[in-house]
Amino acid sequence: MDNQSHKLQFFVTAPHHCNYLDDKEATSLFADPVFPKDKHIYSLLVEHGFRRSGEHLYKPYCSKCTECVPIRIPVTDFVTRRQHKRNLKLNSDLQVTPHAAEFNPKHFALYEKYLAARHKDGGMDNPTEDNYRDFLWSEWSDTVLYEFKLEQQLIAVTVVDQLEQGNSAVYSFFDPEFSRRSPGKFCILDLIQRTRQQQLPYLYLGYWIAGCNKMKYKIDYQPTECLINGEWKKIKPLSLN
Repeated sequence: MDNQSHKLQFFVTAPHHCNYLDDKEATSLFADPVFPKDKHIYSLLVEHGFRRSGEHLYKPYCSKCTECVPIRIPVTDFVTRRQHKRNLKLNSDLQVTPHAAEFNPKHFALYEKYLAARHKDGGMDNPTEDNYRDFLWSEWSDTVLYEFKLEQQLIAVTVVDQLEQGNSAVYSFFDPEFSRRSPGKFCILDLIQRTRQQQLPYLYLGYWIAGCNKMKYKIDYQPTECLINGEWKKIKPLSLN
């Protein structure tokens, strides 16, 4: 890391219940929340396995577990498989439009609907507008919201941070009534194409957890790279070898 980031301090949270593995406790390493951040520091920390949640930059820091693995797609090497082609064809009638990271009541209504269907009683349901803002964007990140519409109907929204070395998919939410279209997968495929068009090398997808069914989709986009022992390495599906 550069000299500026060397001045940045980090703090460890107290152990808490893991949101992804029921039998585990989790701790996180947080960058000092009052330290001034910018796109450069953010990009550097993402390269070292950090993730953004609102104003905070964090990464898993569990002493007895290494299941959370940072994952990214080298977009120029990405191979479109048969399932991807089907998804792209099925969703070819969607219009995708970028928007600034500002509050939009239609986005928030879709977010509420998505959480009620997909994360009921998971701690994220019944969000407030403040919860929504605090989770999805910050004052210092270069964040874009992509709208996916079928004619005039809002189908999905993807929150994306633009980094120096690529894009980071922060969160996506969609209308559960259109689940047959697999809009979450289409959001990733669209971001792969956009990252290529921007001539950036990587799309970051946060963390992959092999033992968590909700995370398994992240290795469907091959080749995939994971940060293992401080080094980004290509992995094969269902394997870290």
